[in-house]
Amino acid sequence: MTNPDAVFASLGVGALLASVLPRVLAGRPLSLPLIFLLCGIGVYLLPLPLPAIDPVADRMVTEHITEVVVIISLMGAGLALNRPVGWRRWLVTWRLLGITMPLTFLTTAGLAWWLLDWPPAAALLLGAVLSPTDPVLASEVRVGEPTDDEHDEDEARFALTSEAGLNDGLAFPLTYAAVGLAAVAGTGWSTGWIGAWAAQDVAYKCAVGVLGGLLVGRLLGWLFFRARSRSLRLSQHREGFVALGATFLSFGLTELAGGYGFLAVFVTACAIRAAERAHGYHNVLHDFIEQVERLLTAAVLFLLGAFIASGGLSALTWQGAIAGIAVLLVVRPLSGWLGLLRAPLGKRERWVVAAYGVRGIGSLYYLAYGLGQHGFGVPERELWSVVVFTVLVSVVLHGVTAGPVITRLDRLRGIRSP
Repeated sequence: MTNPDAVFASLGVGALLASVLPRVLAGRPLSLPLIFLLCGIGVYLLPLPLPAIDPVADRMVTEHITEVVVIISLMGAGLALNRPVGWRRWLVTWRLLGITMPLTFLTTAGLAWWLLDWPPAAALLLGAVLSPTDPVLASEVRVGEPTDDEHDEDEARFALTSEAGLNDGLAFPLTYAAVGLAAVAGTGWSTGWIGAWAAQDVAYKCAVGVLGGLLVGRLLGWLFFRARSRSLRLSQHREGFVALGATFLSFGLTELAGGYGFLAVFVTACAIRAAERAHGYHNVLHDFIEQVERLLTAAVLFLLGAFIASGGLSALTWQGAIAGIAVLLVVRPLSGWLGLLRAPLGKRERWVVAAYGVRGIGSLYYLAYGLGQHGFGVPERELWSVVVFTVLVSVVLHGVTAGPVITRLDRLRGIRSP
């Protein structure tokens, strides 16, 4: 039986490491997620009486924990963006969402259907799960703290941050496509689900997500910066935990209205940011939410490492491993490159944006959520093994290379700039 005192000591060590490591590892071929993932693997390989970690058996717990981590990271991503939302200003983002994401989804689904011999619904689920760029594990390639200069963001960091903020919400319609097909056709193929899916899961829920996020964001923006009563004007009190309230309020109200809460949280953050773009309170909100995100991410990655060490990849086949590696090294980079053709990016920036489609905690959430909606004709542990393996490779590959690559990109940009 696990000693509770040892648990408290471990939590303390983890919290301190989550605070210190980001500064120690800056620009190095390591990342906070990679360190905690390796720690989880290492600790659970020791002959110690540790509790079992099994996200497959504890699907509901996994779903809710990863859900909280993702929505907190979405709030942090939205608050960090300096650039106002607009068609031209966000052109690279719209290309990534409108071209790269659907290409990644369809190509991954086709790969699962052909290489893994999975039923169409299961193939679509894998495509949906592995299509969004993760806002949690992409910290090395995200924008920094909020500033009052909309030009204080390079295109690569801005593109990856804004893409991650939006496509984690837009992965829901893709997941519902897989669920709809599984419900109608089982392990076969049918088109009977498409009409209801397009009307309900795409049009209605996306619209409610955007509108809900705008309404909550504008209301909170007024409350933070323009309320007549000083006691209500929360920016005067500089309390960072308000960011958590904004996150949960936006998510909860939008979900109650039948919309996508993930989408609403990011839109809310952007609306709060737009309410008073140059105010220092944004830094207070962003710093608090980033600290919470960092702590939760460390915990989830440690648990993921524990699951891997406990046999979480035992159901992985060589075909599944090839599919996961192909998504990271072939499918996403080529889809990203095609989506960014003629985009206002230099060649180096284009390759960085195309290659760094990080897969992480968002993928774990969507898999847990999808498996809770319907069966897909594939053993759940086989699905989990492919997704967990892909996340593992992404954490290692992107964690080792992101710091040096972004540092070099910044250096080259500085050399070219006048």
